[in-house]
Amino acid sequence: MAKGTTEEQITQIEEEIRDTPYNKATQHHIGKLKAKLARLRDEIERIPTQARRGGFAVKKSGSATVGIVGFPSAGKSTLLNTITDAESTVAAYRFTTLNIIPGVMEYKGAKIQVLDMPGLIRGASKGRGMGRTVLSVVRCVDLVLLLLDVFETNIHVLINELEKGGIRLNQTPPDIVILKKEKGGINVNSTVELTKIDEEMVSSILRTYSYINADIVIREDITEEQLIDHLSSNRVYIPTIAVLNKVDLVNEKYLADISKRLNDWSLLFISAKEGIGLENLKEAIFNKFKFMRIFLRPQHGNADYEEPMIIKYESTVGMVCDVIHRDFRKKFRYANVWGRSAKFPGQTVGMNHVLADEDVLTVVVKR
Repeated sequence: MAKGTTEEQITQIEEEIRDTPYNKATQHHIGKLKAKLARLRDEIERIPTQARRGGFAVKKSGSATVGIVGFPSAGKSTLLNTITDAESTVAAYRFTTLNIIPGVMEYKGAKIQVLDMPGLIRGASKGRGMGRTVLSVVRCVDLVLLLLDVFETNIHVLINELEKGGIRLNQTPPDIVILKKEKGGINVNSTVELTKIDEEMVSSILRTYSYINADIVIREDITEEQLIDHLSSNRVYIPTIAVLNKVDLVNEKYLADISKRLNDWSLLFISAKEGIGLENLKEAIFNKFKFMRIFLRPQHGNADYEEPMIIKYESTVGMVCDVIHRDFRKKFRYANVWGRSAKFPGQTVGMNHVLADEDVLTVVVKR
């Protein structure tokens, strides 16, 4: 059994997993080790950010927030400067950016906040290069933009550090329901055939998380990692775009080779410095959010169809109130809605009402 500090225990378990051949005989043992490893990493994650020596406070603004994640000198600051109104320091040496630099990208009526962050390096999840504080900011963004340099394309290092920080890229939470009970042990039910994990491993992992009596219903063919993610309950699932920068420095064959090697990702090719591919990137960011348009209508006036409010898909009336003015939520009385989300024109709704694209909205607040 691993002993020592939490960090030392993590290292010992990582080494044991790496040194244990994966086969049917060791599958359950490795599954339990992965569960223990996840719990230890969760303990590290629960340490207050301020206690991790430094931190970044970023106020979110605009229709959505994009975080640029990449190695040092991948061109993050140059990209920020070319697609937003920000002025981030640019230099040809590593670790130029030591703070979070925000900028706003305006595109098709949407104001999208873009964050330039210090580069991630191997070991960032363990605190190297301000890694944990950067990861804490990444956890709060609405979209991750993985930026690679054409000469440093090891995307798996970035993904690994993000995953160790509880960040899941282009994934959705597994469809699992767990109900604790007083007695009866662990009862595993699945609505699909489980091919990646068996019931014995499910029970073993649950016990690692202190479940003694529980009913679990699994509605998709999950892996042991997905079950651990569900039990950890602090995972974040963030849509992601992978971008290859500085393409002006290489030829088409070189780019084709990279695309073949990273065939799990649909890479966007750009050169932030030369302005190549930036319109395609803006379009990809905009489309990834599935924005919708809301037309605001004064209480005794006409709707403004010229300048719609751009909000994220499935936003509520309360979320629109937060965008309009910080006092609207606490002064809110009711709202009227015309459009696809309304049962009838002018329906009176509350703050939890989910809006649809091209709805007309009137918000009534206390005077």
